[in-house]
Amino acid sequence: MELQTNGLCDLHTHTQASDGMQTPTDNVQRAKEKGLSAIAITDHDTTAGIAEALEAGKTYSITVVPGVEISTQASGKDIHVLGYYVDHIDPLFQKRLAGLRDTRAKRNDLMIERLNQLGLSITMEEVIAGLGRPLQPDETVARPHMADVLVDKGYASDMRDAFDRYLGEQAPGYVAVQRIAPETACDWIREAGGTPVLAHPGIYGDDALVRKVIKEAKPTGIEVYHSDHGPAEEERYTAMAEEYGLIVTAGSDYHGARQGVIFHGDIGNRTVPVKVLELLKSQAKPDVY
Repeated sequence: MELQTNGLCDLHTHTQASDGMQTPTDNVQRAKEKGLSAIAITDHDTTAGIAEALEAGKTYSITVVPGVEISTQASGKDIHVLGYYVDHIDPLFQKRLAGLRDTRAKRNDLMIERLNQLGLSITMEEVIAGLGRPLQPDETVARPHMADVLVDKGYASDMRDAFDRYLGEQAPGYVAVQRIAPETACDWIREAGGTPVLAHPGIYGDDALVRKVIKEAKPTGIEVYHSDHGPAEEERYTAMAEEYGLIVTAGSDYHGARQGVIFHGDIGNRTVPVKVLELLKSQAKPDVY
């Protein structure tokens, strides 16, 4: 499909394959309705939604960028690395992602146990049942799914409240587990034919750590424009991108609506020109897509 040279793209969205509320087809359709030329599917530690999204792209005449968001850890803090144009059927890459999902599942069990210790009645069976559908192979269960149950049971007023009180990194129900380093994620993405980008640096609240990750992991790009970034963050990370020669990307980090609130932001609320896709693709293996 020929890409519109004057279009816009949202390079960070999630689907039901991880902790999004909509199907991959829904995301693609919504991007089309928003007037975008391209959208990336970047689920947590899985590429399970990409095949459906690529087919939907043909239906709605919109470019779908195959991606992933890999969970890593640096200096005791969770850091996310986006990968674009990864070969989503590469066997080694899939084996590595499966290992990350195993780590996530262990973390989920530990968090459920911690929440029980805090006096909250919640089980993993309830979390999975809350999906409202069978959990498919290679899909991931994440904290937003736990938040849904906590809200349903009256322990929190909405997802943000659930994270603030129980599930966020500084909250009593959070459990940290050993994850791979950002540089490992960048290596895996490149070995799978893709281009690595540091996700939402403003969320980490530590620019010294962001610089450390850039220097050690050597991502190709940085997500300057994100739903949780304000003008100050955009200006700061634009300057950082120029300093380190990084590609500037943008993404809504769309997860769909929970309790009537779209999290983090709606598709298309943060975009970059589609010419950025050519920059990302130029760093990927040309024979993959």
